Amino acid sequence: AGMAGAFLMEIRRGTQSALLVIRYAAAELPGAPVDVSVCADSLEVRSGGSCDAAALPAGVRLAPSSCRGLRRLRGDGLHLRVRLRSPPPLIYFLPSIDVVGTLRESLKSNKNYIFYCQSCGDIVVKDRKFLRVLPLPSENWSDLVEEWCCHPDPFARSTLHPQHGDCFLGDTFFLLNSGNESHKSKENTRVICKRCKTMLGETVSSDTIKYYVTEVIAQLAEGSFSPAPRSQFVQSMVAQCLLELSSAKSTFRFTIKGDNGRTYILIWLLNSDTLLVESLGSSSSHSVFTPFGDILMPSTGPVGTWNAVKVLYQPCIKCRNKDLADAWENDLGVHPLRFPSETCLELLLILGLSTASLPPSLRCMNSFQV
Repeated sequence: AGMAGAFLMEIRRGTQSALLVIRYAAAELPGAPVDVSVCADSLEVRSGGSCDAAALPAGVRLAPSSCRGLRRLRGDGLHLRVRLRSPPPLIYFLPSIDVVGTLRESLKSNKNYIFYCQSCGDIVVKDRKFLRVLPLPSENWSDLVEEWCCHPDPFARSTLHPQHGDCFLGDTFFLLNSGNESHKSKENTRVICKRCKTMLGETVSSDTIKYYVTEVIAQLAEGSFSPAPRSQFVQSMVAQCLLELSSAKSTFRFTIKGDNGRTYILIWLLNSDTLLVESLGSSSSHSVFTPFGDILMPSTGPVGTWNAVKVLYQPCIKCRNKDLADAWENDLGVHPLRFPSETCLELLLILGLSTASLPPSLRCMNSFQV
């Protein structure tokens, strides 16, 4: 099997460049000579009599003459940088879910929607036609009003109440009029799925329910529910929230908070133009069972391709990184994002598995995890 062709290529669309890491199988002798051939549309690695070739995915074309900076890192394998010939195509992540075009665009007025529990597919909100789909001001808008008003806040007691035909969109949630749906548990404000008991949202007032975008899927009533693997859905929704806010507000640091108010993760968005190309090879660590079987499986065949947002993060559970979390808490440049606490823990697990799938030298940056 030799090297089993396991490689990772991290492409930046903006700079048209790629970092290529050719990984060793565990049995590979670090001193053995290795011959690497980089072609426009394939890679070939020869070592100790064995030869491995991997074709690059359609649309990804390298400029072989631009290879530079070849070095060997213990535990990682060979690193080199190479330029691209032409911009790679955007891969649309999760084709099965049409709601993952941005939420702002996906919910149209005057169409009938059904809201499903993302985890089990149970219907949460039956046929609902929205006359208005409106973005809400950011969560700390009332604090800003106080800064700008020279008299007592005129909006102090008014929260925004959606009527029956309204859908208000927050950073991480939909606000709907509760109508006659009664998912409320009597003892608290948490709204849970009748079937699988997942927390879907919370009651904001007697007639308003907040549903989190990571927990429900809104689909046109004429379609049928198309399930998506849980971790892919959580990843794509959180990535989308980070992208929308970073482009709308030039905010790149976020605190991920639970519905209990606790901070679970600090996230620093590095870039959103990354395309990952990975040949899993037979020496891959991906055969290890994970609680999310779908975590990073390739789209087709032996070479997987993903759009990715690259983030630095710090876990804050069990009082870790408390000083940094406190500093971020008081920093106006940091944007809080709220999700159900269970989803924050899922996200932490997803981030950890994603970090562990990288070569060791790429897992950390400035004391943050990548």
